[in-house]
Order: sequence, then structure tokens, then C-alpha cells
Amino acid sequence: MGAKLESVKRRTYEIVEVGKEGDVASKVYDTMMLAGVIVGLLPMTLKVTNQYTYYIYSLTNLIFLFDYAVRVYTADYKMGFKNYKAYFAYIFTPMAIVDFLSLLPILSSFMPHSVTIGYFRLLRVFRVMQLLKLVRYSKTMSTIQNVLYRVKNQLIAVLLLTFAYIIASALFIFQMEPSLFNTFFDALYWATISITTIGYGDITPVTFGGRVITMISALVGVAVIALPSGIITAAYMDEIRREKTKYEK
Repeated sequence: MGAKLESVKRRTYEIVEVGKEGDVASKVYDTMMLAGVIVGLLPMTLKVTNQYTYYIYSLTNLIFLFDYAVRVYTADYKMGFKNYKAYFAYIFTPMAIVDFLSLLPILSSFMPHSVTIGYFRLLRVFRVMQLLKLVRYSKTMSTIQNVLYRVKNQLIAVLLLTFAYIIASALFIFQMEPSLFNTFFDALYWATISITTIGYGDITPVTFGGRVITMISALVGVAVIALPSGIITAAYMDEIRREKTKYEK
């Protein structure tokens, strides 16, 4: 009896996780969860709730709650060791935290009506976390996740370099255009918008030095966009070749 239950548990794990090529049950489950993620976010495009959005919330909440419970139940297979600690270790993994946060809107069902009105919108914001589930259920998104993980150090270095430049340019412009910015945060806002080459035009330097800094920020912005794009593209092509070689073997 114990061996049979263990076999069912293992099969359940294979279904909810990325299954082998040709595993129909796993494919159907992934498709169902993808549909649940997309449908579950539709009510957030509306300003008011009605009977239909209530049914959508209830149904998708049940689906995600079931998915979370099953994943915790099969956590020992996921973590790779048979021990009660595997369950505690799993609930603190990044994707398990995402699952938990996306379930927080369920709390609104147990709140008094007067409290629900005030906090329902705040709680359902956590539903946006469901988008991160796409990484789990889409093979393409899983590939992108692997790529980002491989080049995370390079991307962090680019991010830190960009952040340092934003701080530096904000300090320069804040000193050269004192009448243009009320606070240093306004200067940070300007520096961030300028380095992305968007430049809304709501804050425009008027001095020669300020305009020079603006032009430099726009040029640096081109490099800021191009550098991580090149890193990710190269890593993505390498990942595609690696998966193709693995599949051919």
C-alpha cells in the first residue's frame, strides 16, 4: 500500500513539474495552469467587480490553491531528499513564495464586507505575481530563465554601473540647475528618464552645462540598452544550441 501511494505521489510530481517529452498529462496540466493565469488576471483590467469576476476569482483561487498544495505535498521529490525538512525548504524557494503571494487575495473572502472594500484592491494587486508563473509552465520562458541565471553576474554589473551613472549625473545636474529641481529626487527622476533616452520633456535643462550632461546621458543610454541586450542575446543563442545538442543525443 505504501509503495503504491509513493508511486502515485511520484507520478503527481511528474505531472505538476516539467514532464518528459510526450507526457500528455503534464502538458494538459501546464496548459490548464497557463489558462488559469491569463483568465485570473482579466478581472484586474476592470474598475468594478461583478458576478462574473467573482466567479473567475473563486475558480482561479481554487486552482492555484490546489496547485500550491500539490507542490508542497511533492516537495520531497522537488528538493531531492526524503525528509520533513524538504517541505519547509521548498516553501522558501522563489517560485513557492510567488505561489504564496498570488494566493493572498483569498484572504479577502474571509474579511468583513466593510474591511474588504478598503483592502480588496490592495490584496488583488498580488495577483500580478501570477505572471511569474509563466516561467514555470512555458518551456520558452524556462529557457529565458536559464539564460538570465547564467548571465546574472554580468547583468548585475551593468545594473550597478548604470545606477552609479544615474547618481553621478543627478548630482551634476542638481548642482548646475539648482532652480530647475526642487529636491534631489527630482534630479534622480530626470537622470533616470534621460539615460533611458525617453526624455519626457517635463524637466528640461536650460544652461549649457545642463544640456551637455543631457546629451551625454542620452548617448550613455544607448550603451546601457545595447550592452545587456548583447549579453542576453549571446547567452540565449548558446542556450538554444545547448538544448538542441542535448535533444539530438
